[in-house]
Amino acid sequence: MFPPQFSFVCLRALRGSRSRSSRKSLIFMIVSDNSDASLESDPRSLIDSRATLRKNNGMEQIIYPRSARETFCGWVYLPRFVDKIRLHQAGKLHADYQENFTKGFDGAWLKAAGVSAESFIEVVKNSITDGQVADWVAKNVQKTDVEKKVFNDFVLNRGRDDDASKARLKMRKEEAGLSHRDEIQTFVDYIDVDEKRI
Repeated sequence: MFPPQFSFVCLRALRGSRSRSSRKSLIFMIVSDNSDASLESDPRSLIDSRATLRKNNGMEQIIYPRSARETFCGWVYLPRFVDKIRLHQAGKLHADYQENFTKGFDGAWLKAAGVSAESFIEVVKNSITDGQVADWVAKNVQKTDVEKKVFNDFVLNRGRDDDASKARLKMRKEEAGLSHRDEIQTFVDYIDVDEKRI
């Protein structure tokens, strides 16, 4: 959890710059050292106009959420879902992510946690820091380490866990021109390659 004076707000990039094939990418880190009443009233105002913009052929910009590998309160993927909610609230969630918003891995976490999409979106919407969301999750999502591990294993192994997911991952790789990337064994691998983390 971050200390109160270190407001780690909205989205943070992983290491280095991020890009996506034939598109702009925008790296987004908002950090506030002091409280500000105006930020409390409208979290969307935290979008940092100084965020780094990488241009690529004049295509549409994409702000990437964190990697699905990152953990939050013992859950993988959850930081990425929080980022997607913040982007959606700010009107910055790219169309590529809209179709599966609160579905796919988002929906899998909601189901595993026993939380409705509406209630969790409201939690994130009314928070400023990741720490505030973490406090809410710790208090309201009472799941065992075993239950968390089942979810984590599902996310991290999706794409090699059954024939249907293997076929879907193969199709996605072919569509993206990544058939030659043998190291892409799971959907999490695919996401990280697509967003140029690996």
